[in-house]
Amino acid sequence: MTTTSFRADAADPAAGAGPVADAPVLRADHVTKRFGGVTALDDVTFSVAAGESMALMGENGAGKSTLIKVLTGVYRPDDGRILLGGQPAVFARPLDAQRAGVSTIYQEVNLIPLMSVAQNIYLGREPRGRLGLIDARRMQSDARELLSAYGIAVDVRRPLRSCALGVQQMVALARAVSINARIVIMDEPTSSLEAREVETLFRVIRMLRDQGIAIVYVSHRMDEIFEVCESVTVLRDGRVVHVGPVQGMTRGELVSLMLGRSIDAVRREGATAFRSGHTSDAPAVLEATGLSRKHEIADVDLRVRPGEVVGLGGLLGSGRSETLKAIAGVTAVDAGTVTVSGAPVRGGSVSAAIRAGIVMLPEDRKAEGIVPNLSVRDNIVLAALPRLSRAGFTSTAKQDAVVDVFMKRLHIKASSPDQPVAELSGGNQQKVMIARWLAMSPRVLLLDEPTRGIDVGAKAEVQALIDELASEGLAIVLVSSEIEEVVEGSGRVVVLREGSVQTELTGIHVDEASLLAALAGTEVPE
Repeated sequence: MTTTSFRADAADPAAGAGPVADAPVLRADHVTKRFGGVTALDDVTFSVAAGESMALMGENGAGKSTLIKVLTGVYRPDDGRILLGGQPAVFARPLDAQRAGVSTIYQEVNLIPLMSVAQNIYLGREPRGRLGLIDARRMQSDARELLSAYGIAVDVRRPLRSCALGVQQMVALARAVSINARIVIMDEPTSSLEAREVETLFRVIRMLRDQGIAIVYVSHRMDEIFEVCESVTVLRDGRVVHVGPVQGMTRGELVSLMLGRSIDAVRREGATAFRSGHTSDAPAVLEATGLSRKHEIADVDLRVRPGEVVGLGGLLGSGRSETLKAIAGVTAVDAGTVTVSGAPVRGGSVSAAIRAGIVMLPEDRKAEGIVPNLSVRDNIVLAALPRLSRAGFTSTAKQDAVVDVFMKRLHIKASSPDQPVAELSGGNQQKVMIARWLAMSPRVLLLDEPTRGIDVGAKAEVQALIDELASEGLAIVLVSSEIEEVVEGSGRVVVLREGSVQTELTGIHVDEASLLAALAGTEVPE
């Protein structure tokens, strides 16, 4: 087999044999990618044709990002191959993929904010005059004409940073297409767009399809998939579990494919026994009312009583984590209030939330939680140091007492409290994080993916701990991508969709079938 190697200086991406007639524009052929002992992509095969818009779907960790990086030259596959126009292609770097006609628009605009709109569109390929100098007038004229074709009216001399996010996203799209693109990969392109800007994007996508450009469209928003895509490829755990046309599919079927659970199968199994948890008739400890943040959440209400575990259900991007961050003061809200036992949490900051008794276990414990270079002891007492200090001096004896209590209670396995937390297993790191916040004697515990990335045994221990904390009267909000965990661990489930509360499941409806139906936006079964 002859493989065409795309070099950065290659003017013609297919320097070898020409395109194969009627071949897909892009094909991933049995692609496998490993990172150490973890297989991120496992024998992935799919293709997209000229003028086709294909949705690439999957939950968090399904392998979408890794696949995009393989297609665009960031990673090289360990097995399998990429074909363009039927010819094998090897990209040594992203620039090679761009020159071959594979363009990518990322969720976060990756252009240069201080440069003008025109400069960003033609960055690295500016038109030049007879003396080799950049022809600014021609560049601006070309940029104006290009954007005009997409219905975008903007002064191309303006710095990109002075433009609205929607305009910046369209500039990124214009740049991607103008590089003689054959395939455009769009990764969550509407995440920062207003409704009217989304309509403009959809119109541009249809124009690109009419021009024979292939689209790979990544989005968690179901409505968009059914609006602009003809076909769908679904990944789960690094494998392709479905390839087929969008037409004729239901939202429920698509959600079931992504999550690996069939609504009909769950219904046949019978409803899961309702689990009331340790709820009481006492007034709510936590009340969040009308929480809104642009592009993230809209008018979210949430109430939790003492001893109650309330699950937040929703697909990736539904607003689950954003809701927790708003309550915990991690992100500021545009509107809404948070109260604890009737007292408003003022200041909209993490410190204000902690003073009120709200603590949060973040989704990414490595990036937002543990301090890897510090010991187990230091990580546990980090937040409680002001309480353990007097006149600016910290009591070592008090620290040791707190650490000893929580290492025993949570069964944290470490050689000693002085062991660096980075050396612990994922499950024990998670317990250290929980210990840190329990040391603050909180009233409300927000848990974002508390069992992600830990083994089965540690997961069971964390789940048992949540039950124990609820039995002691702690108000808990649980976010998990695992349907079983939300259903089995919650007394009520508030279901979010596209940043808003869609429904609330209570009583016998706290089961997998009802939650799957709610996630798909269909009627909850009786």
